[in-house]
Amino acid sequence: MTDQPSSHPFTQLDPDTIINATESVGLLSDQRILALNSYENRVYQVGLEDREPVIVKFYRPDRWTDAMIREEHSFTQELVENEIPVLAPMQFANETLFEYKQFRFAVYPRFGGYAPELDNPEHLLQLGRIMARLHNIGATKNFKVRPELSIESFVTKPSSYLLENRFIPTELEESYTSTVAEAIKRIKNCHDLTGNVTKIRLHGDCHHGNVLTRNDRFYLVDFDDARTGPAVQDIWMFLSGDRQYMTTGLYDLLEGYTEFRSFSARELHLVEALRTMRLIHYSAWLAQRWDDPAFPYAFPFFNSQRYWEEQILSLREQTALMEEEPLNWQPGYT
Repeated sequence: MTDQPSSHPFTQLDPDTIINATESVGLLSDQRILALNSYENRVYQVGLEDREPVIVKFYRPDRWTDAMIREEHSFTQELVENEIPVLAPMQFANETLFEYKQFRFAVYPRFGGYAPELDNPEHLLQLGRIMARLHNIGATKNFKVRPELSIESFVTKPSSYLLENRFIPTELEESYTSTVAEAIKRIKNCHDLTGNVTKIRLHGDCHHGNVLTRNDRFYLVDFDDARTGPAVQDIWMFLSGDRQYMTTGLYDLLEGYTEFRSFSARELHLVEALRTMRLIHYSAWLAQRWDDPAFPYAFPFFNSQRYWEEQILSLREQTALMEEEPLNWQPGYT
């Protein structure tokens, strides 16, 4: 696709707007702003005159409705009330979602920390415990407006978007289409093998970058992708590498997890299926945001011939992995 001059709303998010939005909730800025690493939304550390700096998150326009954002906020507040270590938005006049000009935003306390070490058994053990406690709360009620993790939303619609908007090079369209079709068959087969599992409220995007550790404690951040789905969705992203390495990591995670909540080994049929779904969804995520000037700058490799050739190869590898036996955790445990 040919690049067009950007008229994306985020181009209007200048320093004055950031400061004025922050001060609109009653905080007095000292005019210091630090942009933080975020692409889906825009996130800034804003210095204050009379207290510690805060983190101000400006939501991407037209992605979530107000009701969806408030439901995410409500979920994180519910977790905090139950002593789950997550970062919830700050309240001002009993509200957490605000609007300034065309931008919706929330304010969070600043929290420093480091990503966990996924080759450290103790870190995985603690992460498993936190996820189990989070899932115990997540299972107590349902989301009303947040979406569900599904094949349609993560595979069918994203792949159709890529093809309909001509992101796939013409000479690779047939190969991409047939590869995705074969992947969908395997994904559905993995779901069939899993059978009916309980779907609960999840973090939804629980990778090591959304976990911070400080003083030997772990905190979950960024519930922007909170949705309904199987528990294993909040577990598999901590697993990568060869089969033996993933099996070892899985054992440590679930050793901690099962201290607080049972886990159905049947859900392990979904690990590679969910990884495949994320792979397809990620490409469409980049494509749908290509008019945001931050994306071509941050992801220059995207939308090239080589990128799509590698995507097709990765999807074929994932299709083969979905044919293999699932990871082995504890034989006989269901």
